[in-house]
Amino acid sequence: MVVSMTGFGRSKADSEQHTVTVEMKSVNHRFSECYIRMPRQLMKLEDKIKKQVSHNIKRGKVDIFITITGDGLVHKNLHIDWKLIQDYYQLVNKVKETFSLKDEVQLSHLLNREEFVMIEEMEEENEELEHLVLKAVDEAALDLRRMREKEGELLKKDFLIHLKQFEKNIVELTNHAPEVVNQYRERLRKRIVEYNETSFDESRLLTEVAIFADKSDITEELTRLNSHIQYFHSTLIDYGPVGRKLDFMIQEMNREVNTIGSKANDSLIATIVVELKSTLEKLREQVQNVE
Repeated sequence: MVVSMTGFGRSKADSEQHTVTVEMKSVNHRFSECYIRMPRQLMKLEDKIKKQVSHNIKRGKVDIFITITGDGLVHKNLHIDWKLIQDYYQLVNKVKETFSLKDEVQLSHLLNREEFVMIEEMEEENEELEHLVLKAVDEAALDLRRMREKEGELLKKDFLIHLKQFEKNIVELTNHAPEVVNQYRERLRKRIVEYNETSFDESRLLTEVAIFADKSDITEELTRLNSHIQYFHSTLIDYGPVGRKLDFMIQEMNREVNTIGSKANDSLIATIVVELKSTLEKLREQVQNVE
Protein backbone atom coordinates (compact mmCIF):
# COMPACT_ATOMS: atom_id res chain seq x y z
CA MET A 1 0.00 0.00 0.00
CA VAL A 2 1.04 3.59 -0.49
CA VAL A 3 2.30 5.13 2.77
CA SER A 4 3.85 8.58 2.92
CA MET A 5 7.17 9.07 4.68
CA THR A 6 6.03 12.47 6.01
CA GLY A 7 4.03 12.72 9.20
CA PHE A 8 3.75 13.62 12.86
CA GLY A 9 2.73 11.58 15.89
CA ARG A 10 2.25 12.41 19.56
CA SER A 11 1.39 10.53 22.71
CA LYS A 12 1.29 11.08 26.48
CA ALA A 13 1.35 8.45 29.21
CA ASP A 14 0.83 9.11 32.94
CA SER A 15 1.50 7.33 36.21
CA GLU A 16 1.30 8.48 39.81
CA GLN A 17 4.91 9.70 39.71
CA HIS A 18 5.63 10.59 36.07
CA THR A 19 4.24 12.01 32.87
CA VAL A 20 5.91 10.90 29.64
CA THR A 21 5.37 12.87 26.43
CA VAL A 22 6.60 11.50 23.09
CA GLU A 23 6.56 13.41 19.81
CA MET A 24 7.69 11.99 16.46
CA LYS A 25 8.13 13.60 13.09
CA SER A 26 9.28 11.86 9.93
CA VAL A 27 10.49 12.93 6.50
CA ASN A 28 11.53 11.07 3.38
CA HIS A 29 14.85 9.23 3.34
CA ARG A 30 16.41 6.46 1.27
CA PHE A 31 16.71 4.22 4.31
CA SER A 32 15.26 3.86 7.79
CA GLU A 33 16.95 6.11 10.35
CA CYS A 34 15.86 7.02 13.86
CA TYR A 35 17.20 9.88 16.02
CA ILE A 36 16.15 10.08 19.66
CA ARG A 37 16.36 13.04 22.06
CA MET A 38 15.56 12.03 25.64
CA PRO A 39 16.90 12.33 29.20
CA ARG A 40 20.37 10.87 29.54
CA GLN A 41 19.15 8.47 32.21
CA LEU A 42 17.02 6.66 29.63
CA MET A 43 19.71 6.13 27.00
CA LYS A 44 19.79 2.43 27.85
CA LEU A 45 16.32 2.19 26.26
CA GLU A 46 17.52 3.50 22.89
CA ASP A 47 17.70 0.10 21.16
CA LYS A 48 14.31 -0.97 22.50
CA ILE A 49 12.74 2.29 21.33
CA LYS A 50 14.19 1.97 17.81
CA LYS A 51 13.00 -1.63 17.57
CA GLN A 52 9.53 -0.65 18.72
CA VAL A 53 9.30 2.19 16.20
CA SER A 54 10.44 -0.11 13.37
CA HIS A 55 7.27 -2.19 13.80
CA ASN A 56 5.25 0.70 12.35
CA ILE A 57 7.81 2.75 10.39
CA LYS A 58 9.71 0.83 7.71
CA ARG A 59 11.42 3.69 5.88
CA GLY A 60 12.17 7.37 6.42
CA LYS A 61 14.04 9.61 8.83
CA VAL A 62 12.27 9.76 12.20
CA ASP A 63 13.07 12.29 14.94
CA ILE A 64 11.81 11.30 18.38
CA PHE A 65 11.51 13.73 21.31
CA ILE A 66 10.87 12.26 24.76
CA THR A 67 10.25 14.45 27.81
CA ILE A 68 9.57 13.26 31.35
CA THR A 69 8.20 15.20 34.31
CA GLY A 70 8.10 13.92 37.87
CA ASP A 71 10.42 12.71 40.60
CA GLY A 72 12.65 9.71 40.92
CA LEU A 73 14.61 9.83 37.67
CA VAL A 74 17.91 10.05 39.52
CA HIS A 75 19.18 9.88 43.06
CA LYS A 76 21.64 12.62 44.01
CA ASN A 77 24.51 12.18 46.48
CA LEU A 78 26.74 14.88 47.92
CA HIS A 79 30.41 13.90 47.86
CA ILE A 80 32.99 15.95 49.84
CA ASP A 81 36.72 15.31 49.62
CA TRP A 82 37.71 16.33 53.14
CA LYS A 83 41.33 15.28 52.72
CA LEU A 84 41.76 17.47 49.63
CA ILE A 85 40.08 20.43 51.38
CA GLN A 86 42.40 20.08 54.34
CA ASP A 87 45.48 19.92 52.11
CA TYR A 88 44.31 22.93 50.14
CA TYR A 89 43.60 24.92 53.30
CA GLN A 90 47.05 24.16 54.71
CA LEU A 91 48.65 25.16 51.41
CA VAL A 92 46.83 28.49 51.36
CA ASN A 93 47.87 29.28 54.93
CA LYS A 94 51.48 28.41 54.15
CA VAL A 95 51.43 30.69 51.11
CA LYS A 96 49.99 33.50 53.27
CA GLU A 97 52.67 32.98 55.89
CA THR A 98 55.50 32.78 53.36
CA PHE A 99 54.54 35.95 51.51
CA SER A 100 53.02 37.79 54.44
CA LEU A 101 49.55 37.97 52.87
CA LYS A 102 46.59 39.27 54.84
CA ASP A 103 43.68 37.83 52.85
CA GLU A 104 41.46 35.41 54.75
CA VAL A 105 40.31 32.08 53.39
CA GLN A 106 36.57 32.36 52.68
CA LEU A 107 34.08 29.55 52.79
CA SER A 108 33.20 30.20 49.14
CA HIS A 109 36.81 29.56 48.19
CA LEU A 110 36.34 25.97 49.25
CA LEU A 111 32.72 25.16 48.42
CA ASN A 112 32.77 26.61 44.90
CA ARG A 113 35.44 24.22 43.67
CA GLU A 114 34.20 21.04 42.00
CA GLU A 115 37.30 19.17 43.16
CA PHE A 116 36.13 19.53 46.77
CA VAL A 117 32.35 19.31 46.59
CA MET A 118 30.56 17.25 43.97
CA ILE A 119 26.94 16.24 43.45
CA GLU A 120 26.76 12.76 41.98
CA GLU A 121 23.67 11.61 40.10
CA MET A 122 22.96 7.94 40.47
CA GLU A 123 20.54 6.35 38.01
CA GLU A 124 17.78 4.38 39.65
CA GLU A 125 16.21 1.28 38.20
CA ASN A 126 12.57 2.06 37.54
CA GLU A 127 10.79 -0.63 35.56
CA GLU A 128 7.48 1.21 35.83
CA LEU A 129 8.96 4.31 34.18
CA GLU A 130 10.61 2.25 31.44
CA HIS A 131 7.29 0.55 30.70
CA LEU A 132 5.59 3.95 30.61
CA VAL A 133 8.15 5.30 28.13
CA LEU A 134 7.85 2.29 25.80
CA LYS A 135 4.06 2.50 25.96
CA ALA A 136 4.11 6.18 24.97
CA VAL A 137 6.60 5.48 22.17
CA ASP A 138 4.38 2.72 20.76
CA GLU A 139 1.28 4.94 20.81
CA ALA A 140 3.15 7.85 19.21
CA ALA A 141 4.47 5.54 16.48
CA LEU A 142 0.92 4.33 15.78
CA ASP A 143 -0.28 7.92 15.61
CA LEU A 144 2.54 8.73 13.19
CA ARG A 145 1.70 5.65 11.13
CA ARG A 146 -1.95 6.66 10.83
CA MET A 147 -1.01 10.12 9.56
CA ARG A 148 1.46 8.64 7.06
CA GLU A 149 -1.27 6.31 5.78
CA LYS A 150 -3.68 9.22 5.30
CA GLU A 151 -1.01 11.12 3.38
CA GLY A 152 -0.37 7.94 1.40
CA GLU A 153 -4.01 7.78 0.29
CA LEU A 154 -3.70 11.29 -1.13
CA LEU A 155 -0.50 10.30 -2.93
CA LYS A 156 -2.22 7.24 -4.38
CA LYS A 157 -5.04 9.38 -5.80
CA ASP A 158 -2.46 11.68 -7.34
CA PHE A 159 -0.64 8.69 -8.86
CA LEU A 160 -3.86 7.43 -10.45
CA ILE A 161 -4.57 10.83 -12.00
CA HIS A 162 -1.11 10.97 -13.57
CA LEU A 163 -1.28 7.34 -14.69
CA LYS A 164 -4.61 7.99 -16.40
CA GLN A 165 -3.02 10.79 -18.39
CA PHE A 166 -0.02 8.60 -19.16
CA GLU A 167 -2.27 5.80 -20.44
CA LYS A 168 -4.19 8.28 -22.58
CA ASN A 169 -0.93 9.38 -24.22
CA ILE A 170 0.07 5.76 -24.82
CA VAL A 171 -3.23 5.13 -26.61
CA GLU A 172 -2.55 8.18 -28.78
CA LEU A 173 0.88 6.79 -29.67
CA THR A 174 -0.52 3.34 -30.42
CA ASN A 175 -3.16 4.78 -32.74
CA HIS A 176 -0.85 7.19 -34.50
CA ALA A 177 2.25 4.99 -34.94
CA PRO A 178 0.97 3.13 -38.07
CA GLU A 179 0.18 6.46 -39.72
CA VAL A 180 3.82 7.49 -39.51
CA VAL A 181 4.84 4.75 -41.96
CA ASN A 182 1.93 5.55 -44.28
CA GLN A 183 2.80 9.23 -44.29
CA TYR A 184 6.44 8.41 -45.01
CA ARG A 185 5.39 6.18 -47.95
CA GLU A 186 3.33 8.99 -49.48
CA ARG A 187 6.05 11.59 -49.01
CA LEU A 188 8.61 9.28 -50.58
CA ARG A 189 6.30 8.44 -53.48
CA LYS A 190 5.79 12.15 -54.24
CA ARG A 191 9.51 12.81 -54.18
CA ILE A 192 10.25 9.94 -56.54
CA VAL A 193 7.58 11.14 -58.93
CA GLU A 194 8.90 14.71 -58.80
CA TYR A 195 12.45 13.70 -59.65
CA ASN A 196 11.62 10.91 -62.04
CA GLU A 197 8.42 11.52 -63.98
CA THR A 198 8.98 8.86 -66.62
CA SER A 199 9.46 5.74 -64.54
CA PHE A 200 8.61 4.53 -61.04
CA ASP A 201 10.32 1.64 -59.23
CA GLU A 202 7.70 0.23 -56.85
CA SER A 203 10.10 -2.34 -55.37
CA ARG A 204 12.61 0.33 -54.43
CA LEU A 205 9.84 2.28 -52.75
CA LEU A 206 8.75 -0.75 -50.74
CA THR A 207 12.33 -1.43 -49.69
CA GLU A 208 12.84 2.11 -48.42
CA VAL A 209 9.52 2.07 -46.60
CA ALA A 210 10.37 -1.28 -45.00
CA ILE A 211 13.71 0.05 -43.75
CA PHE A 212 12.02 3.15 -42.32
CA ALA A 213 9.28 1.09 -40.69
CA ASP A 214 11.84 -1.13 -39.01
CA LYS A 215 13.84 1.81 -37.66
CA SER A 216 10.79 3.71 -36.42
CA ASP A 217 8.83 0.76 -35.04
CA ILE A 218 7.85 1.40 -31.40
CA THR A 219 5.59 -1.61 -30.92
CA GLU A 220 7.90 -3.30 -28.41
CA GLU A 221 8.32 -0.13 -26.38
CA LEU A 222 4.56 0.41 -26.25
CA THR A 223 4.01 -3.20 -25.17
CA ARG A 224 6.53 -2.86 -22.36
CA LEU A 225 5.05 0.48 -21.27
CA ASN A 226 1.59 -1.06 -21.01
CA SER A 227 3.08 -3.88 -18.96
CA HIS A 228 4.83 -1.39 -16.67
CA ILE A 229 1.60 0.56 -16.22
CA GLN A 230 -0.25 -2.58 -15.12
CA TYR A 231 2.54 -3.45 -12.70
CA PHE A 232 2.45 0.09 -11.32
CA HIS A 233 -1.29 -0.26 -10.67
CA SER A 234 -0.88 -3.62 -8.93
CA THR A 235 2.02 -2.31 -6.83
CA LEU A 236 -0.15 0.52 -5.52
CA ILE A 237 -2.29 -2.04 -3.68
CA ASP A 238 0.57 -4.30 -2.55
CA TYR A 239 0.98 -4.83 1.19
CA GLY A 240 4.13 -3.38 2.72
CA PRO A 241 6.58 -0.71 1.52
CA VAL A 242 6.29 -0.06 -2.22
CA GLY A 243 8.34 3.12 -2.70
CA ARG A 244 11.44 1.46 -4.12
CA LYS A 245 9.38 -0.70 -6.49
CA LEU A 246 7.53 2.33 -7.84
CA ASP A 247 10.76 4.26 -8.25
CA PHE A 248 12.28 1.39 -10.23
CA MET A 249 9.20 1.17 -12.48
CA ILE A 250 9.37 4.88 -13.24
CA GLN A 251 13.01 4.46 -14.27
CA GLU A 252 12.03 1.63 -16.61
CA MET A 253 9.13 3.60 -18.05
CA ASN A 254 11.38 6.59 -18.61
CA ARG A 255 13.86 4.36 -20.47
CA GLU A 256 11.14 3.16 -22.87
CA VAL A 257 9.89 6.71 -23.45
CA ASN A 258 13.42 7.86 -24.25
CA THR A 259 13.74 5.05 -26.79
CA ILE A 260 10.48 6.09 -28.43
CA GLY A 261 11.75 9.66 -28.54
CA SER A 262 14.96 8.58 -30.25
CA LYS A 263 12.93 6.72 -32.90
CA ALA A 264 10.42 9.48 -33.41
CA ASN A 265 10.41 10.87 -36.93
CA ASP A 266 7.11 12.60 -36.43
CA SER A 267 6.12 15.88 -34.78
CA LEU A 268 3.06 14.45 -33.02
CA ILE A 269 5.04 11.57 -31.52
CA ALA A 270 7.71 14.03 -30.36
CA THR A 271 5.00 16.14 -28.68
CA ILE A 272 3.48 13.11 -26.95
CA VAL A 273 6.92 12.01 -25.74
CA VAL A 274 7.39 15.40 -24.09
CA GLU A 275 4.03 14.99 -22.33
CA LEU A 276 4.96 11.46 -21.21
CA LYS A 277 8.27 12.62 -19.76
CA SER A 278 6.52 15.48 -17.95
CA THR A 279 4.04 13.05 -16.39
CA LEU A 280 6.84 10.67 -15.35
CA GLU A 281 8.67 13.54 -13.66
CA LYS A 282 5.56 14.36 -11.63
CA LEU A 283 5.27 10.70 -10.63
CA ARG A 284 8.96 10.52 -9.75
CA GLU A 285 8.72 13.55 -7.46
CA GLN A 286 5.78 12.02 -5.59
CA VAL A 287 7.35 8.56 -5.36
CA GLN A 288 10.31 10.04 -3.48
CA ASN A 289 7.98 10.44 -0.50
CA VAL A 290 6.55 6.91 -0.52
CA GLU A 291 7.67 4.41 2.13
